[in-house]
Parts: sequence; structure tokens; C-alpha cells
Amino acid sequence: MLLTRTGFLKVAKIAKTSLSVRSYSLASQKVAMSNFEKDKYINYQRIEDNLKVVRKRLNRPLTLSEKIVYGHLDDPETQEIVRGQSYLRLRPDRVACQDATAQMALLQFMSAGLPTVQAPTTVHCDHLIEAQIGGEKDLERAIDINKEVYDFLATASAKYNIGFWKPGSGIIHQIILENYAFPGGLMIGTDSHTPNAGGLGMVAIGVGGADAVDVMAGIPWELKCPKVIGVKLSGKLHGWTSPKDIILKVAGILTVKGGTGAIVEYFGDGVDSISCTGMGTICNMGAEIGATTSLFPFNSRMGDYLRATRRSEIAKYAESFQENLRADENANYDEVIEIDLDKLEPHINGPFTPDLATPVSKFRETLKENDWPRELKVGLIGSCTNSSYEDMTRSASIAKQAIDHGVKVKSEFTITPGSEQIRATIQRDGVMDVLTNVGGIVLANACGPCIGQWDRKDVAKGEKNSIITSYNRNFTGRNDANPATHAFVASPEIVTALAISGDMTFNPITDSLIDKSGKPFKLEPPNGFELPPNGYDSGENTYQPPPTDRAHVQVTVDPKSARLQLLKPFDEWDGKDIKEVPILIKVKGKCTTDHISMAGPWLKYRGHLDNISNNFLIGGINSENGKANCVENVFTGEYKAVPQTARDYKKDGIKWVVVGDENYGEGSSREHAALEPRFLNGTAVIVKSFARIHETNLKKQGMLPLTFANPDDYNKIDPKDKVSILGLTDFKPGKPLTVRLTKPNGEHEDIKVNHTFNDLQIEWFKNGSCLNHMKKIAAEK
Repeated sequence: MLLTRTGFLKVAKIAKTSLSVRSYSLASQKVAMSNFEKDKYINYQRIEDNLKVVRKRLNRPLTLSEKIVYGHLDDPETQEIVRGQSYLRLRPDRVACQDATAQMALLQFMSAGLPTVQAPTTVHCDHLIEAQIGGEKDLERAIDINKEVYDFLATASAKYNIGFWKPGSGIIHQIILENYAFPGGLMIGTDSHTPNAGGLGMVAIGVGGADAVDVMAGIPWELKCPKVIGVKLSGKLHGWTSPKDIILKVAGILTVKGGTGAIVEYFGDGVDSISCTGMGTICNMGAEIGATTSLFPFNSRMGDYLRATRRSEIAKYAESFQENLRADENANYDEVIEIDLDKLEPHINGPFTPDLATPVSKFRETLKENDWPRELKVGLIGSCTNSSYEDMTRSASIAKQAIDHGVKVKSEFTITPGSEQIRATIQRDGVMDVLTNVGGIVLANACGPCIGQWDRKDVAKGEKNSIITSYNRNFTGRNDANPATHAFVASPEIVTALAISGDMTFNPITDSLIDKSGKPFKLEPPNGFELPPNGYDSGENTYQPPPTDRAHVQVTVDPKSARLQLLKPFDEWDGKDIKEVPILIKVKGKCTTDHISMAGPWLKYRGHLDNISNNFLIGGINSENGKANCVENVFTGEYKAVPQTARDYKKDGIKWVVVGDENYGEGSSREHAALEPRFLNGTAVIVKSFARIHETNLKKQGMLPLTFANPDDYNKIDPKDKVSILGLTDFKPGKPLTVRLTKPNGEHEDIKVNHTFNDLQIEWFKNGSCLNHMKKIAAEK
């Protein structure tokens, strides 16, 4: 249709009027963020207003993640916006903390001296429950053993106006998806798998506790402007292929560091074949490729899930805003990956790394070529990645077929419900009975073996064996502290089928099982319910709201406690270059946060910095001798454990540095991996490259995270060298520093190192930490 100038102006006037009405409509609606926070509202108007400014400035189509991130800018008028370069100052909608990291986050918040959190915040008790014999008994034991910590978290939450989810409520990410995530929101969480909420169209980012404290204190939160990787999905999921296989495939393409500094944004016709919880699975495991977060556009599957979880008003509000809950047409991505779901087959990833992706059809030959253990000892389903009603019913459909043929699992088989709501619903609907009748054991609504909370008895430490999980992470020793355990990752359906066969090479698409009569039978593809036909059963009420009167609440920490310890400020920078300090350890190969600050039995010390520092880098491999937790004191010649050597240096007033390899600090968001070296008198970590969260955490604690300008310079360093870091007296953004190596024979060699500090972060370093800087600014006001 051709328009005259008059006609064009008339249409433009109508469009302008429509936009004005829409803006008024957004501003006039008061839709609560959650059913637990009726006085906290979703602010789509802020996003709308910010985007008007940003669109005018950038004059280009925006991706979905850009709309949400830029929609939360603190100052859209003046904020520099360059992907991969600018540091954005953002105003997140909320904060979520799990119990292991919440301890340190709350201790830091307490030391800031503020009376209440400035952003909606929740604490979730999920990490401290060890899997031992079964859900109910394990939960009772955990509540007894961890009483001091749970009491601290409960009273601190009550004192500072924080919602508290008690032990047994479920895993943080499942609780967030069920109750708090909403399309277009921005959330930070003190756990690396916070991106799970991307399944509901939320930009949800894993951070360290110090970042959480910024938002809790009402300070704009910093994030380097993410690049955007687009994943275009076409076709439909079918047969044995599940949402998990999409992220297993993507991990194989991008590797564990391919997503670093980027948001992974899914789009295309294939998106609509994935359930909301399936999208959550994909976003959750996006942490394993180093992505800042992952995200799906709002669609009807999200609306259905919101309504099923008693949030119909949010669904309706999102539908009115959906043009800003999807990417603009012709939006530009820094990289695009295309996956045809019609051709995608189930995958098994691992062992020892989540990006070693193998299609099921090729797994038998790959296992034989690598001499991986064929017998499957344990299959484990559930966790924050795969514990939805859909996951459980699809797995149960496989188990039911086995039961009907008189067959039970040949391997040990465990089931972890993601939340009390999931547990209650699958119990009511008979799903749990099917999974236990096939031989499964139901664990507590908690993280359990996924994070090493597993009192495993069936193999000896050092015994080579295979396990397969529907979890997200499979680093060496992560699940059971056994470095010889070959841990593989797959969908819950594949895990269930392999547990029934007891054989890692079993391909349920092509292979047969033997029934009780000795006859072969094949498993039919899984089927299940996206949402429970009879609705969700909330189960027991495990939520503690903050009291109306918080003045009487007392938070105490026993000075003699082995679990909790009040924090003391770190020393400020002395204003000088660092001169001839020793290398505590030159780490060889993969060094995750599990290597730097192990979980499992060490989780109980997450609130006590001195005690947990005894696990610092005990998993890192010393390049000098190929051993873990064995380093030389360069002054005495003695070989001791890494933390003991660090303590010896600290006692003598000696600073030290760590040298590392690629993607140093990948994995968990745990800031203890940054707090511990700072507490033990470390000053710098010099590596080929960093994982995003760990680099930020180091900066927050006043450490110097530095990268080799030439990665090959890593090979020039002898662990016996002394290190000087020159240029700190003129420390500026973008200006490299010089590392001077003093060799054992007295010769010197200079190498260039880079950093990503901005002006504000340099102030953190100078003041000794971000928290010190925050308190200094507050004192000056």
C-alpha cells in the first residue's frame, strides 16, 4: 500500500498515540515480582524508557540480551556502550544466594554497616546436605550438623530483610525458576548456575559474594558489556533427543572457554519445541562454556509455566511487553551457531570436562579407543540442571518399561528432586514410586553429589570407575573426591536407560535389553508431561519471610566457632611496586575453582575464612614436580602443602604470586577462591587467560589478576624465579604492566602482562578491596 504524505503522517500519529498509551499502561500496572514480595514490582517502564535513549544513541537493531541489559543501565544517557569493551553500570532487580556462598556474602554485608538490603534478596539452603542414605535421613543429619550455620543465615536474613528458604526447600535455581524469575528481569546470584533463570527470559548472572553485596547495598553493579553469541535452532526435538542434548552439543562446539565474555542467546523456529524448564536446563549448563549467561525469548511455553506456578499476572504483563522480550529483526550477533534439532542426536559429554561431546551413536567406539571403564557403577538424575516435572516423568517412562519387563537397574541409581514442590508433585502423581520400584534411591531436595556432597561407599578412592549424571559439571573428583572416577554427563533419560543396562556402551536407540524371561526387548523413546496435569503440589512450607519488626533480631557469631568468622579488612596497597616475591606455585593445566578451593567436605568452612584457606590450591598440579599440594618454600628448600607454604610466607611478611595456565578459575562462582589467596598474603595471579567470574572476584578482594601479553611467556617462568611487578605506581586502564623475573642465577628477564582494570577497579586495588573502597566512600559522605 502506498501512502501519501498526509496518510503517512496520520499513521505516524496513530503509532505515536499507541506508544504513549502503551507507556502509560506499563507505568500504571503494579505487578508483584513474586508471590512472596507483594510490595516489590516488576519495572518494565524503566526498560522501556532506557531503551528509548539507547536506541536513539546506537541507531541499530538490538538483540534480546541487549534490550534487557541496557534496559537496566544506571545512566543510559552517558553510559559508554561497546560490546566486549565498556564496563556497564547496572541496576539488577534482585539477588539470590545459596547457603555456602551466602555466609561470606552476609558477613561482608554486615561489615558494611547497613541496616537493610536495598534490592530484593533471598538465601537458599541447598549446598550443605550430604547424600548418604536417603532424603529424609540425610536432611535430618544436615540440620543437626549445620545448625550453627543455618541459625546464622536465618537470623541474618531476618535482620536484613532477606527471604530465607530453609533446608529441604530445594536447589536455589529451581526455587528461583518456580517463584522469582520473570521475563525481562536482571538478577545476580552467588552461584555459577544462576543463568538457569534464562529459561524464563531473565538475564541471570553468576557472581561472587562481593558483587552481591554491591547490589544489596544499593550500589550500581559493574559488568563488562557482553558480546552476544546467537544460537539459531531449527526443526523440533524428537525421540530420545532432549533439551540437554542442545547444550551438550553447544559445549562441544564452543568448549569450556568459548562463551567467555558473552551472553548466549537462542532464537529460531526450533525454540518453540522446547519447554520452559527445558530452556532452563540449556541456560543452566551454559555456565560450562564460560558464558556470562544464556537466554531465550519470551514465548507461550514460558507463559504456560508462569501460570502453572501461580504467576498468571506476570505472564499477562510479559505478553503486553513481548516486543522487548525478543530480539529485533536483523539484530547483529558476534557469532552465530546453527543447530538443526531434526538431526540432533543424544550426546554424552566427558569424562573430566563438560565440553568433550560424543554422540551416543559414536560413544561405544570412543570409549574403547580411550580405555574408559565400560561398567556403569552409578547413574544419577536430578540436580538444578535436570529435575523438572518433565525430566522426572520422561525418566519414569523409561523406568516403567523396564519394570513391565521384570527388569531393574543394574547400576546404583539416585534421584534428586530439585525442589520440595517437585518432590511433592512426583510423589503425589506416582512418579517417585516408579523410579524407586526400578531400584532408585530418592535423595534430599538439595545439590548433593552434583557438588561433591556424596558419602560414596561403593568404590575405593583411586579405583577407576564410570558414573553418569544429568548434572552440569564433571571435573576431576568433583562428585565423589575420587580422581579416578570417570564422570559423564547426559540427559536424565539417557542416564536412566544406561543405569538399567549397567553398561556405558548401551545405545537405547539401537540396542536391546533382556527381560525376566530371557527375551530381548527395546526401550521405546521417552515421553512425559511438560507440566503436571493436576497442577503443582507445593508440599511443605519451607519459606521464612523477614519479620515486620526486625529491630529485635540479633545476629551473633561465636568467636570460638570453627564454622563462622567475622571478617577483618585487608590492608591497603602500600603505594609501591611489588619487588622480588616468590612464586607459591606454577600451576600446570586445567585449574578450576574446584582445584583452587574444593567443595565437598570443605563446604562446612565457607563462613570461616581462616579455616577454609587450608584448602587453597590443594588440587592444582605443580608444574615443577607434577604433584598436587606439594610446593617448595624457596627460602628453606622444604616441600609442604600449598596452604602451609603460603602461611609460612605470610608469617614472615612475604607476599607471593601464583602462575597459571588457560581459563584459570573456570567453574563455580565461589569467591573463596579469591578470598583465600588474599587472606594468605598473595598479591597477584598471572595466567594465560581467566574465567570471567574468578577474574572479577580477584579484583574485588584487592588482588592483581594479570594475563601474559604473549601466552608463550608462561614457559619462561621457572617456579624458583622471584617476581617483581612494575608499573603499579602509574597504574592505569589499558596500560600494560611489566613482570620482571629474577632467575636463580641473578639474571633478569622482563615480560609484558595485561590487565582489564578500569578506574573504579584500580581504586579497589589501592584501598585493599572493593569492600574497603565502599566503606571509604560511605565515610566521606
